[in-house]
Amino acid sequence: MTQIAIVGAGMAGLAAARRLEDAGIGCTIIEKSRGLGGRMATRRVDGLQFDHGAQYFTARGARFQSRVTEWQSRGAVAQWMPGRWVGTPGMTAPARSLAEGLRVIGGCRATGLEGEPGHWRLATDSGGLVEGESFDAVILAIPAPQVIPLAASAGARFPELERVRYAPCLTLMLAFEQATDVREDALTPPEGPIAWIARNGTKPGRTGALETLVAHANPEWSRRHVDAEPESTAEALLDALRPHIGDARPVFRSLHRWLYARVEQTAGAPFLWDPARTIGACGDWAGGPRVEAAFDSGEALADAMIKALP
Repeated sequence: MTQIAIVGAGMAGLAAARRLEDAGIGCTIIEKSRGLGGRMATRRVDGLQFDHGAQYFTARGARFQSRVTEWQSRGAVAQWMPGRWVGTPGMTAPARSLAEGLRVIGGCRATGLEGEPGHWRLATDSGGLVEGESFDAVILAIPAPQVIPLAASAGARFPELERVRYAPCLTLMLAFEQATDVREDALTPPEGPIAWIARNGTKPGRTGALETLVAHANPEWSRRHVDAEPESTAEALLDALRPHIGDARPVFRSLHRWLYARVEQTAGAPFLWDPARTIGACGDWAGGPRVEAAFDSGEALADAMIKALP
């Protein structure tokens, strides 16, 4: 059986793996974190729950709509607002659904590729190879700046990735024992450093006794403060939230830094594939900052590989 290594267990990597496995091609997914879903992330701490990455997703194309319908039938997604879907009970649920039955190695960072087409081996940060296995082809389903050096280690170059640009995002997670002045499920302040505020507990399937808020800083503010000291950054964002939350005092707060949060300029291609090196790449950098774009990119690359590989 043809064997494919996939680096990255976000939506693009999992969509590619699911499509390949359904076609009878074996896949091994390597993921640096211990969770699935990439930026479709839910943080659980001290009995609290925060969707601190992607807040929701939409479904426009027929193939993704079909997948969302399947997830809904399995209880993995629900509508939060009209046309806005969320994973249930957390944003990672769709990723977990895609990953069922797939081989995923978590907590393993790929640092390079060794070998030759048809016999690729993955070097990892543990200093070894992935169980000494070799793979017929490799998919890099990670942010564009991380694809470039890994592809280069295998002699592959994707110049399209050099044009990709991302905006970072600083995310503040807050919990309150009392209600805040935020009454809407979500709001987008028209000015100031805050771009998005969501009452996490209003999403379907969320539980907890405390009021939980997730706030995203806008791209410009995030760029200026992405390397700043976390505590002072959190305090500055909390001050910026005061007009919206009133006098409520958080009993919990945490800051998360997303370096590759939102694609601002795409690669201009639905996926990338080097048939001579049998190295491919996919991600939301192909079609834009949407969960569906990542899904479409992963499936499109998988379809191309199914046709190209013996």
